[in-house]
Amino acid sequence: MATWPENVGILALELIFPSQYVDQTELEAYDAVSAGKYTIGLGQQKMGFCSDREDINSLCLTVVKKLMDRHHIQPHEIGRLEVGTETIIDKSKSVKTVLMQLFEPYGVTDIEGVDTTNACYGGTSALFNSIAWVESSAWNGRYALVVAADIAVYAKGNARPTGGAGAIAMLIGPNAPLVFDRGTRATYMRHAYDFYKPDLTSEYPVVDGKLSIQCYLNALDNCYQLYKKNVAKRHNVEVDLTYFDAVLFHSPYCKLVQKSLARLALNDFVQTRGEAKPERFPGLEQFSNVKLEDSYFDRDVEKAFLAFSKGYFAQKTSPSLLVASQVGNMYTPSLYGGLVSLLISKDLSELVGNKIGLFSYGSGLAASMFSLTITSRADDDGLRKLIANLSHVKPLLEQRFKVEPGKFEAMLQLRQETCHRAPYEPTSSTETFSPGTYYLVKIDEKHRRFYERVPVAMNGHAE
Repeated sequence: MATWPENVGILALELIFPSQYVDQTELEAYDAVSAGKYTIGLGQQKMGFCSDREDINSLCLTVVKKLMDRHHIQPHEIGRLEVGTETIIDKSKSVKTVLMQLFEPYGVTDIEGVDTTNACYGGTSALFNSIAWVESSAWNGRYALVVAADIAVYAKGNARPTGGAGAIAMLIGPNAPLVFDRGTRATYMRHAYDFYKPDLTSEYPVVDGKLSIQCYLNALDNCYQLYKKNVAKRHNVEVDLTYFDAVLFHSPYCKLVQKSLARLALNDFVQTRGEAKPERFPGLEQFSNVKLEDSYFDRDVEKAFLAFSKGYFAQKTSPSLLVASQVGNMYTPSLYGGLVSLLISKDLSELVGNKIGLFSYGSGLAASMFSLTITSRADDDGLRKLIANLSHVKPLLEQRFKVEPGKFEAMLQLRQETCHRAPYEPTSSTETFSPGTYYLVKIDEKHRRFYERVPVAMNGHAE
């Protein structure tokens, strides 16, 4: 293109999650654990889960089709489509190629992008790639579409309550109401075995819980410090928690997010020098010599900075946890479900001009901190439409079907027993699926998967 595209960012969002959930309070009783272990200890209320009718392909087909229909996007308007996921059902064929079924009937086959994989970071990588495409000489004037989707399930035990599932689609282009800030994002990558999936016959990961938390917090420290340096270098501005109107995190469980915001306050504290420290952080003098690398599991430090940052959390982060608390850990869509939660939890007037910090983490490990700025124009039609088209999310959360824990366990057992089975015909009902949902019909003897869609009523008639 002749000119550099300006204000590249998110033009539209679509979020989906399973139509069934298990109540975490009921799950505590079923698992015979102490009351509050999941609801208070993890900060989780409900957990969405998939039946054997749902897989990564069906989730992605549903979210892409719904975004295009809701926002009246024509197939030829998409020039790049990239999927971020760690839910692998084929070692060769990408989910993106499955999504081409939505474009081929319209003669549209010139769409770049495939799949990107690294635990919960794949969606962010797909997003960065799509932003770079729009800002590059390869851009042909069309939209990029980013899809992040996963089904998070764990073997029976302590980790199972941290599961979830969902998919998000993000339409990327210039002149957006949610603009990604240029030249300031920070990335931190290392080799670690904190969470990984070496058994290709199973959906379940291998998890080192303590190491995973340490890796997450270490990555957060490094990304935040580098982000601060990048902003100072580019804009000559000092970054601390007051710099952001909202701070969003990848959410394995909500309690870790609260601890993560406190961790940013600890970083600010450690990096503050001289007489400013007691003025900015009253009552925390006893921690003046604390070292970040020694504090990951220091209960006294954690408790003190949770208390110090309580107001910041309520204002800047808590509004982003609606979906995470009600659906669970969606893996790659998790951070962006937080963005949707923020947008539907505040009035438009409260969001205009906001600076939003985002931290993305994927085990193994890959992490980034970046930011976006919401348009400062209160009369911006793009922002009004973006938020208005998310008005269905809260009602959809309420319309889900609660499943008792025994049936939830039985469904996960069915998924475990039939994982990668071929031929296979799913047995679960489709009655709970909302209109427009794609679902798995069968897997034939060659492992080929076939899908149908719940009809959508149009002008009083089935689609």
